[in-house]
Amino acid sequence: MHVHLIVDTKARLSVLSGLLKERYALTTTMLPDLNLPGKATDAVIVAVDLRDASTIAVLKQLYRKLARISKRIFLADPGSRLALVQAYALGATTVLPQSPTSQQLLSKLEDGRAPLATSNSARPDLCEIASDGASCIAGMFSSVLSGTMIDVDQAKEAGRRIADSIAENGLSHWLSTVRRHHEGTYQHCLLVTGITIDFGLTLGVPNADLQRLYVAAMFHDVGKATIPLAVLDKPGKLDGHERELIASHPLAGYDALKSNVDISAETLDAVRHHHEFLDGSGYPDGLSGNNISDLTRMLTISDIFSALIEQRSYKPTMPRERAYEILQGMHDKLEKPLVNAFRRVALAN
Repeated sequence: MHVHLIVDTKARLSVLSGLLKERYALTTTMLPDLNLPGKATDAVIVAVDLRDASTIAVLKQLYRKLARISKRIFLADPGSRLALVQAYALGATTVLPQSPTSQQLLSKLEDGRAPLATSNSARPDLCEIASDGASCIAGMFSSVLSGTMIDVDQAKEAGRRIADSIAENGLSHWLSTVRRHHEGTYQHCLLVTGITIDFGLTLGVPNADLQRLYVAAMFHDVGKATIPLAVLDKPGKLDGHERELIASHPLAGYDALKSNVDISAETLDAVRHHHEFLDGSGYPDGLSGNNISDLTRMLTISDIFSALIEQRSYKPTMPRERAYEILQGMHDKLEKPLVNAFRRVALAN
């Protein structure tokens, strides 16, 4: 297995080399050098100061090359939400503490997820599109945390590329690519976007309506930027206070986006109301029936299905057939004709 290290100090290089040199073939880039190895690389470990603007600028120049590597492990301060968001914005598939143990590194390097086959030209493209999508979502989170304006055009372009990819390659390839290379909230947002797009394609919506769907999906969980990671990624059952924090994200997303003139009223509505149910039992506003838009109803179905089939380290991945059965059981909460139409999305190969 070939592992490439990107570091900014000799001290970091010495520590990581000591942990890995006996097990892997190692190559190294010392920033600000921009050279990456020409031969196939199975994983890259990036150990740099993510608070340094010049370092971030260099990594942005390497982004396209890094996106072709299936495992991209960044080392960052686990107590800094901005550092974590920055790592994912630069293309991380996994973030570990700045001083990881040998066991932590080996676990991520040898987690059983083999790199995508490079003989299939579509598969590496999917990896790059998914990485761009995750980077875009991370950029949204960063903007929310820093109070700066979100780049709406970038989100639309990322969504368009995902839509083109799913139209060409189908949903299953997208799901497997995202689950293999992305984690947590970024995995969820990418899954929701892909599933919502496939739902629209299955219904035969025109391109303008498909764009409305994927833009809403890209933005739907941006409010989660305000929730502590310890709560957002907690493996066990949430307590009452933690559930309240999670339930705050639709309003937080709405508040973060409402002053952006490039965000449509329809997208704002979807961000705020994608956890509403037809029987009035949802949140944050307890809407019911016709007060919930058609676009939001579709997004809600896609969101629930995505949450059920996510790949998480602390639970097995639910089969798509079982996830669809759960949707069917939500009789008074979801629109039955839409759930019936979603069957082709849920169960297609």
